[in-house]
Amino acid sequence: MNTLPMFRVRQRLSGAKLHDPVAALKVELAGCGIRFAPGSRVAIAVGSRGIANLEGLVREVVSWVRSCQAEACIVPAMGSHGGATAEGQVEVLAGYGITPDRVGAPIRSSMDVIELPRETCPVPVYFDRLASEADATILINRVKPHTSFRGPYESGLMKMLAIGLGKHRQALAIHALGVPGLREVMPAVARQVLAHSNVVLGVAVVENACDEIAALKAIPAARIPAEEPALLALARANMPSLPLDRIDLLIVDEIGKNVSGLGMDPNIIGRLKIRGQPEPNRPDIGVIVIRDLTAETHGNATGMGLADIILRQAFAKIDFKATYANVMTTGFLERGKVPMIVDTDREALTLAARTAGMPPWDQARVMRVQNTLHLEHLHASAAAVEALRGRGGIEIADPVNPVFLPDGLLAPFTVVPDGDRERAAS
Repeated sequence: MNTLPMFRVRQRLSGAKLHDPVAALKVELAGCGIRFAPGSRVAIAVGSRGIANLEGLVREVVSWVRSCQAEACIVPAMGSHGGATAEGQVEVLAGYGITPDRVGAPIRSSMDVIELPRETCPVPVYFDRLASEADATILINRVKPHTSFRGPYESGLMKMLAIGLGKHRQALAIHALGVPGLREVMPAVARQVLAHSNVVLGVAVVENACDEIAALKAIPAARIPAEEPALLALARANMPSLPLDRIDLLIVDEIGKNVSGLGMDPNIIGRLKIRGQPEPNRPDIGVIVIRDLTAETHGNATGMGLADIILRQAFAKIDFKATYANVMTTGFLERGKVPMIVDTDREALTLAARTAGMPPWDQARVMRVQNTLHLEHLHASAAAVEALRGRGGIEIADPVNPVFLPDGLLAPFTVVPDGDRERAAS
């Protein structure tokens, strides 16, 4: 395989966005009906997900707390992420710009938990010890479809209440029950936390298909269970997708926890790999190649088992302690398996060509994306371009040149400039 013509493609992704999310948050906080007594201590729970303008949102919440003459601190609320260590979770936050200097509040991190009343809940109910010692706790989290199950509550404030603030012990207890634990027990745990903890407010963020903030709400704690399902529906309606249902080879430039809880989103790639759970109906992808890890994932390669081939440059960055801590907590071990390792992209394509059912390269639908969070810009082979031609919202630009560098790696990803019009891809 000496050449593989590729073309730059842009799919126009629609969706409303907030032009000034921080200003919108300021209005939400002012109208939420909550004030803090002077001198009180408020813990602000921040998770491990990459959220657009997260630093600015956290800084605004800190400022609002301080406007009441109350004290603010940040507590990581991310279950077993960051290698299931207090230090690792601080490092994850720092990767998103959440540091004392940048948000104006100290970070207090511990894996210690207290146990809250269990009542009829099927598992023990845990809550971050440091957050419990504050006078109030505020949540900040993105609401979006989960990577492992479907239900009225997926990734969002309810999950942060249960697994995020329950730390590693709660994550283990819920994930040990598999998908039913996430879908059914997680909301029960969250309700116990709401009933017996100091959580007073949740800031829910919904993003559009371009990884921009489409909506946000400051929700008093008692209303979180009632209001989150509508936000989840909005998030699902705003999800991006790959433009073809059948793809022979998908090349993913980077995976990471800041992209998705599984490094690359199963909702996008159509692979779940959970025993007993049906695979998504679309898309149908023959081979997936991982090229690299994001810096923000700090070596956590959870989800690499969804791929078939991984480049050595990505493999060399894997922190197996952090990765395995995350994978073993979920119990979905298939997702932590290492794909076949190759040194270059050329070798990856040569290996892919030997896969059963792979058509000749001149007929293969090949796509390359930066990651599964940013799908506006893609590279596509000639066969994929022909399948896309004439579709609304699709722009096809000039061929990628060069496709490969002399060392056998793909050239850096380039995008379709604004204003480019479709040209013949011949």
